[in-house]
Amino acid sequence: MAARTQVPLVPLTGCLLAAALTAGCSGGSSAEAAKPRGAPALTKAQAQQVLASYAATANRAGRGLDGRALRAIEADPQLSMDTAALKLGRAVRQRPPNLAFAATTFYVPRLTGYPRWFAADTATGKGDRTLRHALLFTQAGEGAPWLLTADPYPSEQALNKVALDRDGFATPVDPHAKDLAVPPGKLAQAHAALLTDGPRAGGASVLADGAKTSETYKALKQGERTLAGRGVTLSSRFSPAPYKVYALRTKDRGALVWYVLKQNEAYSATKRGRLAVSGDLVGLAPASAARTRLDTTVLVQYLATVPPKGRATVNGMYRKAIAAHGS
Repeated sequence: MAARTQVPLVPLTGCLLAAALTAGCSGGSSAEAAKPRGAPALTKAQAQQVLASYAATANRAGRGLDGRALRAIEADPQLSMDTAALKLGRAVRQRPPNLAFAATTFYVPRLTGYPRWFAADTATGKGDRTLRHALLFTQAGEGAPWLLTADPYPSEQALNKVALDRDGFATPVDPHAKDLAVPPGKLAQAHAALLTDGPRAGGASVLADGAKTSETYKALKQGERTLAGRGVTLSSRFSPAPYKVYALRTKDRGALVWYVLKQNEAYSATKRGRLAVSGDLVGLAPASAARTRLDTTVLVQYLATVPPKGRATVNGMYRKAIAAHGS
């Protein structure tokens, strides 16, 4: 995360699509008991230590543009995305500034097993460069390290909607919970359908219109038409990525959900020179790799709020290309 939060993402091939996209729960049940279940994943003091240790190691990785160092402090999807961001940094010879978290609030759920996890609402940067984070750390098993697993950028202070019990701890929501407008585990499929086939796609109606849903689809379609006018054909499909879904109960009995999509893009051109490895793809393949074909893999993390009734609102994301192959 340290590497990519400070290295600005520039547009993808065609200078269109990145801008458009940028505009597992353990424990709990679908209806939590009145009395808290499980034990807190860790104390808030321990969570602060995890965050401080993460920042120190991430800064070392950033100074050396060393993706290998991230393996000790991150897990996928965050690891793959931030490793790609460091490759971009090396390619453009730009090291990230020092990472420092401020105004952090921890949301520690009560859990009954592993993976254990917790969330943190925090910020980096100052003034106009302030950036909010919805960090999610996980621990795979007893004695395993705490690793940053997800960090979508919320467009608002979405985590302050999380409900806390009388001891200040949060409640996890099962991915299959049925007391919500849509089960958290089905959000990724609905979102993928919307971005691939539009708001009228099956299941897509559970998502509210907005910059990261219906407006992104419109921008993608416009981007495809623009590229076609330049002699480039683009095919783009989204699917749920194979990662756990995490969710916390909110004050209105809804849920705040972290989930991930995979985007596969295929660019093709009949004439050489129409395609180039540029923008967010730099560092993932040689600059001259794309002659008449370019295939990319992108991961997109999302943060969404799901009400008990109504439509889910997507209010946070982090997008990064992680692979590119030209021919």
